Amino acid sequence: MASFRIEGRKKLSGEIIPQGAKNEALQVLCAVLLTSEDITISNIPDILDVKNLILLLENLGVKTKRINSDTYTFNAENINLEYLETEDFYRQSASLRGSVMIVGPLVARFGKAIIPNPGGDKIGRRRLDTHFTGIQKLGAEFNYHPENKLYKIEAKKLTGCYMLLDEASVTGTANILMASVLAEGTTTIYNAACEPYLQQLCLMLNSMGAKISGIASNLLTIEGVKSLNGCIHRILPDMIEVGSFIGMAAMTGSAITIKDVAYNQLGIIPDSFRRMGIQIEQRGDDIYIPEHEHYTIESFIDGSIMTIADAPWPGLTPDLLSVFLVIATKAKGSVLIHQKMFESRLFFVDKLIDMGAQIILCDPHRATVIGLGEHLHLRASNMVSPDIRAGIALLIAALSAEGTSTIHNIEQIDRGYQNIDVRLNALGANIVRL
Repeated sequence: MASFRIEGRKKLSGEIIPQGAKNEALQVLCAVLLTSEDITISNIPDILDVKNLILLLENLGVKTKRINSDTYTFNAENINLEYLETEDFYRQSASLRGSVMIVGPLVARFGKAIIPNPGGDKIGRRRLDTHFTGIQKLGAEFNYHPENKLYKIEAKKLTGCYMLLDEASVTGTANILMASVLAEGTTTIYNAACEPYLQQLCLMLNSMGAKISGIASNLLTIEGVKSLNGCIHRILPDMIEVGSFIGMAAMTGSAITIKDVAYNQLGIIPDSFRRMGIQIEQRGDDIYIPEHEHYTIESFIDGSIMTIADAPWPGLTPDLLSVFLVIATKAKGSVLIHQKMFESRLFFVDKLIDMGAQIILCDPHRATVIGLGEHLHLRASNMVSPDIRAGIALLIAALSAEGTSTIHNIEQIDRGYQNIDVRLNALGANIVRL
């Protein structure tokens, strides 16, 4: 198990470029299974989850060619469906939650898919009902084999239909969308997720010859086509990294520039940080965070305590709530952090409390943070990263703490953040990978 040793209280300065979006990458990589023609994808983040998915695709028979550090060409002309029956496939896909999104493309193109219960973060229940119910409505049959803990899916024919999703699941919408583009007839998906990553997937599929309308709304209409062609696609910058860097700059009192952020795709994120008292300057497509001696949390118009809560897009992404929680500890004022979508993501707060933060964990979904402003001096600590987003929050805390901290299980951070130690050290941090 690898670890980070972090020397705290180091000022950061300079420019940093966010990696390609992890969540988009996992979707568009699965989409290469929909065609036998070449697909070239650029700005692919070099992170563990993405590398594992590319390896899974290669083992399925997808030919990959690395053009440069972030660009690959994929060809899925010869897929080996027998690989789905192997122990190696079971082990690979069970450890990677994004692997569930191969179901839609495989069923659409080959009429067959197998998937074990997928892995990923331990952040609470992340059910697959939305994925499976939507693909079932298109005509697929799902059979669960409890002895192997896997699902076998078959479909002689997929037929378009109307469906109302029980939740606006991002990966669920992506999976159903990829299944429906090759279905016969018209599919209507209501209560669809509409995150920028989903919009990007829709645009990529349309460039492959799909007919999807209603992009950026929660009502998608898909006219099925018989086949799809190749395309060239570029992944957006990762909005979660952008938000992490904003919080990191404020927490450490540093002035940094975040380059090429696709500002118009960030939605409510910049204004949510402004509500925490953090100054954000848009400079073209860059964000500049000036040095903060202190920052003060706003209150609502009636004077009541500020609440920061996650919500489906265009609401605030749940992946950033861990960052908001940690930066609130050093703000002036109090805030209620309400994590509505996952019930275990706030359990890392005990580590921040050990470092000297004033936090009351109300229940699995809510934490009240009492910001101490310049009076807070976090203590260095020895910690374990429980998941990707808590891991980056603990790294931010360690960077601002007095003394030297150690974070273990940093494989969780590597799953979502590319060479984070190298990139932050270039800004002036002192992070050693052990």
